Amino acid sequence: MKHIIVIGGGAAGLLAAMGAAGQDTRVTLLEKNEKLGKKIYITGKGRCNVTNDCTPESFRTQVVKNPRFLFSALSAFAPADMMALLERLGCPVKTERGNRVFPVSEKASDVTRALEKELRRLGVQIRLNSGVRSVDATDGRITGVTLEDGGFLAADAVIVATGGMSYPTTGSTGDGFKWLSALGHTVYPALPTLIPLTSDARWVTELQGLSLRNVRLTLKSGKKKLYTELGEMLFTHFGITGPLVLSASAYMAELAPDEVSLTLDLKPGLTHEQLDARIQRDVAEAGRKQLGTVLCGLYPARLAEIMAQLCVLGWTAPACELTREARTALVERTKALEIPVSGTRPLSEAVVTRGGVSVKELNPATMESKLVSGLYVAGELLDVDALTGGYNLQIAFSTGLLAGRSARA
Repeated sequence: MKHIIVIGGGAAGLLAAMGAAGQDTRVTLLEKNEKLGKKIYITGKGRCNVTNDCTPESFRTQVVKNPRFLFSALSAFAPADMMALLERLGCPVKTERGNRVFPVSEKASDVTRALEKELRRLGVQIRLNSGVRSVDATDGRITGVTLEDGGFLAADAVIVATGGMSYPTTGSTGDGFKWLSALGHTVYPALPTLIPLTSDARWVTELQGLSLRNVRLTLKSGKKKLYTELGEMLFTHFGITGPLVLSASAYMAELAPDEVSLTLDLKPGLTHEQLDARIQRDVAEAGRKQLGTVLCGLYPARLAEIMAQLCVLGWTAPACELTREARTALVERTKALEIPVSGTRPLSEAVVTRGGVSVKELNPATMESKLVSGLYVAGELLDVDALTGGYNLQIAFSTGLLAGRSARA
């Protein structure tokens, strides 16, 4: 009977063990933590955004790095399949704005519990508090793994699904990168992506706590537009965060802050001409009232004060004295408010990490290594990442299940 070892009890590892289980296989799942799915518990702020209800084709448009590598994995196990699996396992799901899928209970623990129950039904041996020291191979073929306590477990195949290096308290400490590098694989450095951005601009941090909705964020490198989207963002004590910002960060993971520019359209529903007309109308109606009253009609109060400072406008000056030049400057700043970016928050705070094992050294149809027979890689260890919305978790599920099925074949 073939013995398959899965290292890592996260999203990729759970599905890998499920895919590997069968009458002709013995599957051992090794998890160094005291429980399975520790990172799953914190996804979607504890609600667990398990996937995105879209087609594989639409899904790949949201993958920033190496989307073509996922063709087979998403074909083998699409978002619809993940939703059907959870429903079958007694964890009903619901679809919310942006096609984001969550368990109806809004409890991430229900997702992990359902998957763990299924693994036990399938006869998978789950070993908690079982750290691994190395993945071992001889003459280009997997032989097994050496545990941290010095013990050795022989195996016909090993699936490495230990995650990247974000949220290290969940167990994602880069162990898999070290093992795979030792086995000859090219491993690109882990970089933070889907991460809040920092700013040294005082006006940015002064807006701490201000949340903006229905604004458009645009990221450029030189004249090249890298990302633009409508949505929500939040100003913080260190800079900016929120869905728009996290997604934009995915496109600047390999760029220095001085290589990009970030601008915010505060009134995306209005053209420059329409906005100018509105300001003229508001000014005319305000007459000799303070200009500040006009600005507070355009923006949230705290932002209105900042806009007055940035455009060098007299807050208490009569609105009717607003010059054409000042009005033009206000329109331009409203449609393209540049937010200075100094960097990102620490790697440990990233939702996921960019980098990992070169996909050129893996068979995309099986997730098996081209260098070591019987070695499979899944999840965040792969040099593949996507935007927010359940995509990264689905990548882990899909690549994990494909690796498991392939190892069993």
